[in-house]
Amino acid sequence: MRVYLLEQRQAEVPSGNDWLCDDEIQWLNTMRFLKRRTDWRLGRWTAKCAVATCLSLPTSTRALARIKIRASTSGAPEVYLGKAGPSLTISLSHREGTALCAVARSGVQLGCDLELVEPHSDAFIADYFHPDEQALFARISVAERPRMVALLWSAKESVLKALHEGLRLDTRSVMVSPSLGACDLFGWSPFQVRCSDGQMFDGWSRSTAANLQTVVASPRPEAPICLTLANHFDESASLNRLA
Repeated sequence: MRVYLLEQRQAEVPSGNDWLCDDEIQWLNTMRFLKRRTDWRLGRWTAKCAVATCLSLPTSTRALARIKIRASTSGAPEVYLGKAGPSLTISLSHREGTALCAVARSGVQLGCDLELVEPHSDAFIADYFHPDEQALFARISVAERPRMVALLWSAKESVLKALHEGLRLDTRSVMVSPSLGACDLFGWSPFQVRCSDGQMFDGWSRSTAANLQTVVASPRPEAPICLTLANHFDESASLNRLA
C-alpha cells in the first residue's frame, strides 16, 4: 500500500489567502493568535499541495482553493473536492516552521509526525513510555538516547493520529518496536506498534538534517514516497498517483 509525503516550510506559503476556500478563510479569521494562524496556514498549504500533486491536479492558487481541508468530528483533517466527500486519507504534522502531510487512498488508517531530536528528562520518559520502551532506552548509549526517544515518541504521535485519538489516549497504551539498524536506500527504517487492544500498525521513520519523520498506516504501507511540487503546475496533467 502506497503512502506519499510532502514537506513544506513556512517560507514556501504564499502571503495571500486566495488559495483558501471561503469556509477556510472564515475559520482563519476566527484565530486570534499569530502563531496559531501561521501554523494552520502552513498545514493547509502543505495538505492542499500534497493532495493536488498526488492526484496530478494543478497547483495554481485558483485550483488549490477548490480543495477543501476540514476537521472531522475527531479533529482529524479530511479532504473534500468540490461537493464530494472525503476521497483520500491524509495526516498532518508541523513543527518549528515545517509541515508534513501524508496521503493514502481512502479508508486507510494513517498518521504522520515531525519531531526534533532533543534531550528529554527521565520524568518525561517515565510518564509517557511503556516499561519495555524504557528498558530499550536503558540498553542504548547516552549519545543515542535522544534520537531513540524522539523516534518512539513520534511513532506514538503518528499512531494516535491514525486512531483519531491524539493525546486523549494514554501514550503508554501503544508500544513501539523499532528495527534497529535496518533501513532502505532512502534512509527509511521500519518499526511496528502494538496497541493495548491488540491492534497492530506498521510504520517507517527517517532522520533528515532538520527533523525526524514517522509515518504509520494500516494496512501495512510500503516505504513512503516523497513528493515534490516541481513540474506539477500543468493544468492538463491527468495521472492519478493513487490509482
